[in-house]
Formats: sequence, C-alpha cells, structure tokens
Amino acid sequence: MKLVSLKSLTAGVRAATVLMLCLLLSAFAGPGAAQTKDGDRKGDCRIGIYQLRDGSDVDIGLTDGDHLRWRRKDGTTGVLTETSNGQWMSTLGWTTRSDGKHVSFSECTTGQIVFDGVPGQRIALDVTDTVFQGAGVRLAGRLVMPKGKGRVPIVVLVHGSEDFSARDFYALQRQLPTEGIGVFVYDKRGTGASSGRYSQSYLLLADDAIAAMHEAKRLAGDRAGRVGYQGGSQAGWVVPLAAKIEPVDFVIVGFGLAVSPLEEDREAIALDMTRQGYGADVMAKAMKIADATANIMRSDFREGYDQLAALRAQYASEPWYKHLHGDFSFYLLDNPEAVVREKGPALLAHVPADYDPMPVLRNLDTPQLWILGEDDTEAPSAETARLLCGLIGQGRPITLVMFPHADHGIYEYETGADGMRLSTRNPDGYFAMMRDFIRNGQLGNHYGGSTIIKNNKSS
Repeated sequence: MKLVSLKSLTAGVRAATVLMLCLLLSAFAGPGAAQTKDGDRKGDCRIGIYQLRDGSDVDIGLTDGDHLRWRRKDGTTGVLTETSNGQWMSTLGWTTRSDGKHVSFSECTTGQIVFDGVPGQRIALDVTDTVFQGAGVRLAGRLVMPKGKGRVPIVVLVHGSEDFSARDFYALQRQLPTEGIGVFVYDKRGTGASSGRYSQSYLLLADDAIAAMHEAKRLAGDRAGRVGYQGGSQAGWVVPLAAKIEPVDFVIVGFGLAVSPLEEDREAIALDMTRQGYGADVMAKAMKIADATANIMRSDFREGYDQLAALRAQYASEPWYKHLHGDFSFYLLDNPEAVVREKGPALLAHVPADYDPMPVLRNLDTPQLWILGEDDTEAPSAETARLLCGLIGQGRPITLVMFPHADHGIYEYETGADGMRLSTRNPDGYFAMMRDFIRNGQLGNHYGGSTIIKNNKSS
C-alpha cells in the first residue's frame, strides 16, 4: 500500500484492506552473578507476582512516583495509590478513574496480598543478577527462572527506545516464569545500572542483545531449552537484526515496523491528516513538512532549519497544522531551533533515519511472531502489515497478529472529550499468544479479538 492511498482511507478501512490482502496471500503461501531470592530491586518488598486463592495471579510492579502498578495476564491493569490507612486503591489502566479495586499487603517476611478481596501468596522464583560485557560496555542483567531443574524455553527481553531500567519496570520478567518460561532482562546501554552512553544505533543494540542471549544461556546452563527474543517498538528493528547476525529459535516483535524511521514519521503524519478528514491538498502540504524535518534528521540536526521555518510560517495559521504530530516532527515544530540543535542529537542518538529493515526480514529464517495494533498512531501499522503479508505470501516463517482497537504498546484505549486517547489495558490474548509462541513456536486458533495470518510453514 503506497502512502498516497492513505489519503482517502480511514484507519479501519486501511486495516481491513490489509487484512484481506494478508488472508489472500496466506491462502496461496507455500508449504559475574549474584544469587537473590526474589525479584525485589528497589527495596520495596511488595514488588513480585502473587498466586491468588481463586487460581489466578497478579503482578505488582513499579510505576511512576510513589505508586505501584498491578497487571494480570488477561491484560487488565491499574495504578495503586496508598491511602492513609495503609490500604491501596486502584485506578483503571492509565486513567485517573477508580476501578473499585482495593489491595493490601502483609509484612515483608510473609509475602501475602489481598487483591480485590482475594488473598494470595507471593510466588518464589529463582533470580540471578549479573553484569556482562556488551559491545564495549558493561550491561546489568538478570535471569529469572521458574523453580525446578528441568529445561525451559528462555526469552531475552529487548528494549524499545525508552531510557529507563528494564530490570526495574518490565513485568514480563515475573509473569512468564510462572508459565514455565525463563526470562533474561537487561538494562539498555546508558540506562539503569548499565554503563555507556544511551544509543539508538540498531547494530550496536543488536550486538548488545546477542551478548545478553549468550549470558542468558550461560547462566541457565543445562536448563536452557529454546532461546529467542521479545521486544517492542524500536526493538522491531533491533531484534531481527540480532537474529540474522546470530540465529536463535524464535523472535517476537510487538508494535514494531518494517519501514524506516523516516517512513514511520511520514506515515504518522499521513494518519494525523486522515484521522481529521483532510484530503489530498492538505496531505501534500503536510508531506512538505515531513520532507523538511527528514532533511534535518539526515543532517544530524545541523541543516535544514530555514526550509522548516518557511513552511511553519506559511502553514501555521491553517486549521490542519495543529493536528500535525508525526513521530518526531512535532518536536522540531514545537521547539526553537537552538533547542533542537542542542538536544535533538541526544534525544535521537545515532538513529539510522533511513534504515530499511526489509533486506533482513526477507532473508531471516527464524520463526517470527509480529503483533500489531490496528489503531497505532505512534507507529502506524498498515504499511508494515502489508509488507509482512507479502513476506508471508513468499513463504517466510512469519505469523502476523492484528489486534483491533489497539494503539501503540498493544493498548486498548478510551477517547476523551478532547479527543485524546487514554490507555486502559492490553487486549485479552496478548500475553497468552506470546507465552504459546515462546513455548513451541506455534499459536492456537483464537486469542481474544485478534486476527491471525500465517503461512503453512507457521501452522
């Protein structure tokens, strides 16, 4: 699907068109470590995953400020805020609206919880912290294993573009081990306890991921079964590259892209205009801005400001301009040139703006699961879905899953009166499909409301 086709199609129609194309294509497809006792990293003994008396479980993890976040494997989640009587009250997803749930914790030594009226006990996991050598830096990592001595699959969690500690904030490091899966999580270079400077160089990050994979296998020893990667967003560029450099057993990409970062920005701008109902004339103007911001990116923030300033002066008073956001263009439009020159290179450190992931994907034999949100506004999924469907039609070992009404992060959302989206939860089936693919490389036939496209080799 060419960019021009975005001018006249709504997000829903685009997604439906892509899915129909996919289904048609798939129909013709050919055949140094320290041992600890739990996952507490920040001195808060409440962090962990708990088995509830009703047979379900709930994860309690860090979030911003003094709050905690609970997550369940069905995708529901909320923020916990402590009240004056020591109880914790919950708000729905990322909204500020109460969901009626109340939580209490026991003393640290007993590891007990009462979640929404149901008692539970903290689940014991085998946790090994480590420091290992990445590509010229020392990286802080952690292997989390289910109790026991048997072989288990192991997944290495790979960062997106976020600059915080994965070891502190990734809940999958606790959720997956309770499903019989080992997890290796590490802080991206320049984040958390890892050394080096923060970078978005995909090759450098792929080298780090490979080093993490080796460290995971070393620590797991004879318990290591299938080993692969899982990552979201920017990791969609990094993980396939790592798997191509050194083969693994599986790859899972969530809300990633099969187009370049510059194309991502263009698609996001096109979607901005389409969602507001603007036609080809406005789209052409918006694409001029996309071209101008791309030129600044390509110059490493050194050139192109006069062109962007002229376009801003020409279009800033037009109604559509206030809706133009893109993926990074908004930053260049909203900040003075001096600020962009100074801070831009650090914010987008070493991003290979024109990186084309398709040569890697066309030649990657590793089984891959790609999970996309149909309503992704940050990394629009229609073109990536079209490209992946083409690879599926050529018999590549790719399974594509599309979740309706899901934005970036595979988050369902509600839309406020101001038009802004607030994330509420992951869709049901999102966790389960990752669990199943890690275990044996296959999916069942039904995961919530998702649509699954795969070739015969993926069946």
